[in-house]
Amino acid sequence: MNHIKEKVMEGVFLAVALICVFLFANGFPAMQKIGVWQFLSGKVWKPTNNIFGIFPMILGSIYVTGGALLIGVPVGILMSIFMARFCPEKLYRILKPIVDLLAGIPSIVYGFFGLVVLVPFIREHFKGNGNSILTASILLGIMILPTIIGVSESAIRAVENSYYEGALALGATHERSVFTVIVPAAKSGIMAAIILGMGRAVGETMAVIMVAGNQARMPAGLLEGVRTMTTNIVIEMGYAADLHRDALIATAVVLFVFILVINLTFSYLKGKVVQQ
Repeated sequence: MNHIKEKVMEGVFLAVALICVFLFANGFPAMQKIGVWQFLSGKVWKPTNNIFGIFPMILGSIYVTGGALLIGVPVGILMSIFMARFCPEKLYRILKPIVDLLAGIPSIVYGFFGLVVLVPFIREHFKGNGNSILTASILLGIMILPTIIGVSESAIRAVENSYYEGALALGATHERSVFTVIVPAAKSGIMAAIILGMGRAVGETMAVIMVAGNQARMPAGLLEGVRTMTTNIVIEMGYAADLHRDALIATAVVLFVFILVINLTFSYLKGKVVQQ
């Protein structure tokens, strides 16, 4: 049985390695032809004129992801604390399936919700046409909630109850015991939840396409349209050819590096937490 598992994992790692080889083999030559610095820092994306600058898309991805984390992380962590330590059993039986259901909803459904609900709401109560960084951030913040809540709740429940009982024995209240003892003890798992949520936000495509506006230009404000790296690839790959196609693959390489940096940062921070 273990031999079969090893073979399966070898196949999975081989597939991942082949994907990486394909990306870098096609992406790096395009970067060299365009110019690495010009490609990464260029502020204009005009494939018809062979001008390929992805800096607006890099900023767009960072802004949308950052906004999603600002919205989703506090709500998700507080919700996970409530569900793990404060929620009555009857209410938990209702909330837990709802969170699991949110995790299973396809991204295109979230995008449709954003298009028919969030975009008109932002348009009516704020300036602009509704397709903006703010709309995309709110939608992604909602989308990453199930990941953050699920992983954080599991981490909090995994903390030994003796820590909580010890805090109570020293005279701490229930709330103080949870927030000063249980939550800090689960910070490694909570950090993992945040990183997973960040990865979901960075890699999301279809929902963002429907609400972000998709203008390939420098972000001009929260209420202005933006294009992320993932949406740039999806929108144009269907008709791209030659250098244009290779530039989109190079964009995927940059996105891959983003995800790699996020994972390495998490591994480093997790090591620091364990050492403490």
